[in-house]
Amino acid sequence: MLRLTQTQKLLQKLSPQQIQLMKMLQLPTVALEQRIKEEIEMNPALEEGSDDEPTNDDDEEIFEDDINDDGDNDNQKDDYSLTDYMDEDDADSYKLKANNTSPDEERKEIPFSVGVSFNETLVSQLGLKDLDDREYQIADYLIGNIDDDGYLRRDLESIVDDIAFTQNISTTKEELESLLKIVQEFDPAGVGARDLRECLLLQLYRKDPKTAITELAIKVVDKQMDEFSKKHYDKIEKKLEIGDDVLKEVMQEILKLNPRPGNSMADGQKSQQQIIPDFMLTNDDGVLNLTLNSRNAPDLRVSKEYLKMMEDYSREKSKVNKEASSFVKQKLDNARWFIDAIQQRSHTLLYTMNAIMEYQYDYFLEGDEGRLKPMILKDIAEKVHLDISTVSRVANSKYVQTPFGTFLLKSLFSESLSTDSGEDVSTREVKKILKECIAAENKNKPLTDDKLVKTLKQKGYNIARRTIAKYREQLDIPVARLRKEL
Repeated sequence: MLRLTQTQKLLQKLSPQQIQLMKMLQLPTVALEQRIKEEIEMNPALEEGSDDEPTNDDDEEIFEDDINDDGDNDNQKDDYSLTDYMDEDDADSYKLKANNTSPDEERKEIPFSVGVSFNETLVSQLGLKDLDDREYQIADYLIGNIDDDGYLRRDLESIVDDIAFTQNISTTKEELESLLKIVQEFDPAGVGARDLRECLLLQLYRKDPKTAITELAIKVVDKQMDEFSKKHYDKIEKKLEIGDDVLKEVMQEILKLNPRPGNSMADGQKSQQQIIPDFMLTNDDGVLNLTLNSRNAPDLRVSKEYLKMMEDYSREKSKVNKEASSFVKQKLDNARWFIDAIQQRSHTLLYTMNAIMEYQYDYFLEGDEGRLKPMILKDIAEKVHLDISTVSRVANSKYVQTPFGTFLLKSLFSESLSTDSGEDVSTREVKKILKECIAAENKNKPLTDDKLVKTLKQKGYNIARRTIAKYREQLDIPVARLRKEL
């Protein structure tokens, strides 16, 4: 039997405005600029410019007044042109362009790259080979599967099927092998290899003249690649019956090779990843100043045309006008919410970053990592009276530009570690000391994790071996055996 009951619940729900603000907080500067552009395209009630700028109507009235004033003046010439104010010799050199920009004015120029791509370089070399149309199509498809590193990482049998479906050409794995060998003759040496071993061999085979060291290097790469990658030098010496001096020359010959041949030609065409800082921190005679980098973010305002439309629709009450009024009101509300979200984002970012700057004031003065205090998200959250998740959104993917470099904001956060003297230090400082110890080690006998524990203990840092291994992995430093050099 159905029964109606009345219950009362206490729920917490985020409003659309709060969700929008949370999404805005985690966006870096470049992503925010793109988000603003998208919002302007989607919402016609939102437009660029400040509220202080004169509207187009005012400009039109000024223009009409100028026309009326000119018409009242009987002595003014009715017909005139630019040539009336120019000499005949200057007419050809006259430029209809004013160079009245100041050095501080922002330049929004679109960069573009000019050059031949890596793939186009290979295709141009393919045209020099004596191939019929069918072979050319197959070889061209093979080149299209070579990645930016210069490797063909796809299985040839899969490429056979793709050519049959996309090019309507029936081929075999053996034919692809023969055409791939032609591609592997192209520059740069090593292109078209399917793995690192084949890439290095292609470069060694092309060396001319081949010395005894080159022949030994070919044997090492061809037959003992596993021992070479794991740096089992004693096994290589025993197999080839050579000494340390000869092996050292062989290793130098191999290390001269390029493991990523595609990058040697693609670097010029690849766009450089430039970090755009979100915060600018300057040091003015011991006083730190913090600003938010919003130089390319345009000023936003609510469209005055839409505000006028809203007034017009509110006067005339009809069904059609009611629907149009509802649409315009929604767009106006969205525009206001978006502008408020941008302003709240700027306030929250500055407020949080200012707290971080005060917390790490000594570090930002000199940039010495030894002055970096242990700091976690909770420390800043309590300082700014915000939720930890909000501080995390602020710190994530944001960069701060300082006089001593540009840093990821998240890298400033670190846990604390107690020394033998009872002082709390940042784990980042410990990682720096660990890195210095490994850099100063004897490469013939690199320090193991156990020896690193003893070394750091002598410096006053009592750390377990597994912690050393974790820090070493975070620093992308391999184990002692892989750091060994001859």
